[in-house]
Amino acid sequence: MSDWDFLHDMHNEGYSPEQIADAAACGYNPWEHGSWDNIEEFVDDEGGWDSDNEPKNPTTLELWELLDELVETARNYVEVTGRHLPIYGELGELYGEARYGIKRHKPFTQGSDGKLGNDFVEIKTISPLKTDSTVLVKRAGNFSKLLIVKISEDFEFKAKMLDRKSLRKGSGKHIKAKWSE
Repeated sequence: MSDWDFLHDMHNEGYSPEQIADAAACGYNPWEHGSWDNIEEFVDDEGGWDSDNEPKNPTTLELWELLDELVETARNYVEVTGRHLPIYGELGELYGEARYGIKRHKPFTQGSDGKLGNDFVEIKTISPLKTDSTVLVKRAGNFSKLLIVKISEDFEFKAKMLDRKSLRKGSGKHIKAKWSE
């Protein structure tokens, strides 16, 4: 059995989609340790991975160092495999945090990616894979500023901060913003 075949077996055994998703997320094979009902004994509550601890507040230097490491990893991955890691959106947001001081929201927060002073900021990234220099932003989003981060094929970063009121008006579901605006 391969490392992931147990997910198909879980489906065939009648496990719920939530249980299968949990198993896929952590790579946990319930047959290695007994039944699924005993998974709690392997969770270290003392470790605090589901605790109320506040997230670390990194310094700008730490953010730049982390960004450099991630970019180097992405660059090496492309050189070795000829493929791109699906990491450009995160790189754009991290760049916005380091360069502009944007305080990002918790993951999966709806409406905007972070806050800069009193402004809510939406961050969109133009990856080296993208053939045009436009981004789509949900019109319903709760943001007053749009940061567009452009990453070149050489992994060089450029950014533009736009006021929402400077973007085109319309009634569609999305706002189309161009790098050239």
